Amino acid sequence: MRKEESSSEDAQWPGRSAQASPETLERLEENQEILDCYVMEVEAVSILSLCRMAVAPPSYCFVAFPPRAKDGLVVFGKNSARPRDEVQEVVYFSAADHEPESKVECTYISIDQVPRTHAIVLSRPAWLWGAEMGANEHGVCIANEAINAREPAAETEALLGMDLVRLGLERGTTAKEALDVIVALLEEHGQGGNYYEDAHACHSFQSAYLIVDREEAWVLETVGKYWAAEQITEGVKCICNQLSLTTKIDAQHPELRSYAQSQGWWTGEDEFNFSEVFSPADDHLDCCAGKDSLEKKEESITVQTMIDILRDKAGGVCIDSESFLTTASVVSVLPQNRSSPCIHYFTGTPDPSRSIFKPFIFVDDVKLVPKAQSPCFGDDDPAKKEPRFQEKPDRRHELYKAHQWARAVIESDQEQGRKLRKTMLELEKQGLEAMEEILTSSDPLDPTEVGDLFYDCVDTEIKFFK
Repeated sequence: MRKEESSSEDAQWPGRSAQASPETLERLEENQEILDCYVMEVEAVSILSLCRMAVAPPSYCFVAFPPRAKDGLVVFGKNSARPRDEVQEVVYFSAADHEPESKVECTYISIDQVPRTHAIVLSRPAWLWGAEMGANEHGVCIANEAINAREPAAETEALLGMDLVRLGLERGTTAKEALDVIVALLEEHGQGGNYYEDAHACHSFQSAYLIVDREEAWVLETVGKYWAAEQITEGVKCICNQLSLTTKIDAQHPELRSYAQSQGWWTGEDEFNFSEVFSPADDHLDCCAGKDSLEKKEESITVQTMIDILRDKAGGVCIDSESFLTTASVVSVLPQNRSSPCIHYFTGTPDPSRSIFKPFIFVDDVKLVPKAQSPCFGDDDPAKKEPRFQEKPDRRHELYKAHQWARAVIESDQEQGRKLRKTMLELEKQGLEAMEEILTSSDPLDPTEVGDLFYDCVDTEIKFFK
């Protein structure tokens, strides 16, 4: 076993460890039945229908605005629940200019490119073009949720919800601009295709998005080309893989209500309630119970608060079941004071309770991090060839492989695992404290000091595990 004598004194980043909540066992027992129900439904549908998976895995997005969030900060968080063996990578793309009439190749289809795309950082399943979550240089963050709705999602290949996350980030300078980009592309190209790297079944979903900037957030929920959106400017908000919008709708597809009437889902006489109209009849599980974790916090919400929420297995926010796992997580802090930089913390590894959140800041010269990027298979990638997914290549990056060792130690050796996890949290804590100094400093940010920030954190984490 590597690093047999690991201890807190060996770490280069001093800090503290986190203790489990005294209510963990009780809460875990209460929520186990819900998690088991999700897994049973998913497995049952996979057997009965190879065309569509009827239940999306529980996955959560959160945002908190001042005064609930601390010190004029907007705090955003997302857990990505995906198939257990799927690898997510963290990738950066610089701003770029594009030739007139050029195309951009998304996961399944190509669409018209725009003259200029913004710099972006993404956490994405390594086999696809889009992203589960990410941010751009203008302080816009977007996360996607796979949604079950009354109308089945299309199996025909079109844009994935994850493609629309990336397109919104590349083309929007504000949350509202990103929303407008997404709905325009949705109406033009539609959404559809397999959400998973699976040759045996087509797992297609509708999509929801949490789109956030320094001033506001938009919850966007879509069914086919139809959509509704709610603006959020205060308090806290959680979305998951169920429709959540009700009667407060601040923007919508112009034919949304007439379409609902034409399908016999709404009479036109009652008040229009989006989730009641478009949710499946058997949509009885409250997967947004995770919102309680945020709403019940009495203290001001900080980056650490959001990280703790994303690590909550007992409450069901951090998924770890036979079929699904929280394969990556992100927390972003967006200061409403524009003189302070936005900071984005990515794990790049599965299970936030056993991962380190590492900071990233946009500057002109960001150092690329190949150790957090999966191998590139080019045109030979089974995800690009038809029929798709006939093979499953090894997409593990160096950080993922190192983290596999750490996870195995934590699971197999109680004492060594406890020491290892303590040291991981200490490494993370020093990074959080360093970023807090940047946010509270009156001195301008030195780009040369943070251009390699995420690179250094990944490199340090890998070296520690070896």
